[in-house]
Amino acid sequence: MHRSFARSFARRSLLGAVAGVGGAALVGPLGGSAAAAGSEGSTGRRWPTGFPLPDGFRPEGITIGSAPYAYFGSIAYGDVYRASLATGRGRVVVKGLGPEHPVTGLKIDAWGRLFLCGGASGEIRVADLRTGSITKSFTVGTDLSLINDVFLTPDAAWFTDSFEPQLYKLPLGRRGEPGDRVITVPLSGDWVQGTVITANGITATPDGRALLVANDFAGGGSLMRVDPRTGEARKVDIGPTLLPNGDGLLLLGRLLYVVQQRQNAIDVLRLDNAGTRGTAVTRITDPEHFRVPTTAAVYGDRIYLPNARFDVEAPTPETDYDVVSVERVRA
Repeated sequence: MHRSFARSFARRSLLGAVAGVGGAALVGPLGGSAAAAGSEGSTGRRWPTGFPLPDGFRPEGITIGSAPYAYFGSIAYGDVYRASLATGRGRVVVKGLGPEHPVTGLKIDAWGRLFLCGGASGEIRVADLRTGSITKSFTVGTDLSLINDVFLTPDAAWFTDSFEPQLYKLPLGRRGEPGDRVITVPLSGDWVQGTVITANGITATPDGRALLVANDFAGGGSLMRVDPRTGEARKVDIGPTLLPNGDGLLLLGRLLYVVQQRQNAIDVLRLDNAGTRGTAVTRITDPEHFRVPTTAAVYGDRIYLPNARFDVEAPTPETDYDVVSVERVRA
């Protein structure tokens, strides 16, 4: 298949038949998304382990901050939906700009900002949860770019591009305020760019010194350790484990959760501190509830995932979507 046609086809497939929202973060000591919640609230009533999202929403990414609320982006409309983990109820908190301005990956910071990936629009946006408004917007990459996932570090927001071999760095101020320009960081070293979706989820190494990026193409699907200063990528030795459908990455201590969306599975790897090696710990599956989950976020002892339902070829406004959760691995 011709390179440009393959990329165009994959972009149409992602935007027309699926939804793509991701979230991830990087460099420096990493703070946990939340440390003090469980499946039961303070009243002793159990929280739902799953709940519905609006019909036709087409979610893919999720982010959770220090409070028990999950945020999801919509490829269909570009909305951001907030749901209570205690009740499953929610509402749109950031109104989207329409189908040409989707939201794929997203991440919340400590000051109530949402950093949004704009998919094939090539946009990076920042939204203020207090007002629901977009406060900053940048257009990056090329006509082929798909801004897929984002991760926050103490000094920058990092974004992946699924069709161009580069990352985007949005510098942040001392209180997380975004800068006025985005820096393009070309990927080199072991990075191999495919003609289909390549870079996907992004997070940090356990020691916070480098980035980890899912490469769905190289070597049949691999994990890359990227130097944030130079963009040099080195393949992480994870033994025989392959990540051809690696989507969202969630790092908890030294355990890396890799959501393998179309496989309806989460592969859990134990990494060394530098993120240069990893070994398989377990694979999480749930045939009854997994319907192509894509990304993951943690609150307390549970990990929450939106079911993107990428297997639905022509989603409609009536197509149903939901959120599922699994217990954290204790190993």
